[in-house]
Amino acid sequence: MIGKRLKKVYATIDKDKTYSLSEAVALVKGNATAKFNETIELAINLNIDAQKTDQNVRGTAQLPHGNGKTYRVAVFARGTQAEEATAAGADIVGAEELVEAVQRGELNFDRCVASPDMMALVGRVAKILGPRGLMPSPKTGTVSTNVAAAVKAVKGGQVEFRSEKGGIVHVGVGKASFDAASLEENIQFLVNAIQKERPAAAKGSFIKKMTLSSTMGAGVMFAL
Repeated sequence: MIGKRLKKVYATIDKDKTYSLSEAVALVKGNATAKFNETIELAINLNIDAQKTDQNVRGTAQLPHGNGKTYRVAVFARGTQAEEATAAGADIVGAEELVEAVQRGELNFDRCVASPDMMALVGRVAKILGPRGLMPSPKTGTVSTNVAAAVKAVKGGQVEFRSEKGGIVHVGVGKASFDAASLEENIQFLVNAIQKERPAAAKGSFIKKMTLSSTMGAGVMFAL
């Protein structure tokens, strides 16, 4: 059953209407009345065949105003690069000892970065990191010769996006406490970044539908 709070939320939204971005942001922010700072989430339904690898969509975007989340970053590096990663704010830095920690199930981090020379070592825990979306990848900038810059990017609000089942991309774009202008700019920036990753094999209109919601709220369909 739908709770009283959600009934009130749904009463403010026309589920058959496609709102403007500013209208959608106003509705979602206005309905984000939980006792915590709700995440504002963007879901984009892409016109792709998610079962075909040549139509997968994946990348990163450095949101202009960040996403309001603090990431714990682990870095696989040695020597000078390890020192640079630490100076850049990495929470965990290591090589073999970090791999051993992961093998023990100690995943005390949200994102991973690695220098290219460490990828053979990281491969030992690919079956652990991969299913959790933590495997470093050149595609997302988390495999880099400049690990310090990669760490700063993640800490500075870089978000990773990828198409999931059904061709849907789902990303947090900020917090309910953000002002409307910041949320709108983040959303526009992210949509542009996703459009740039359009696969050559994708046909017709790339974006089928976009919906904005808060953690505890209802979805609001909108268009740019």
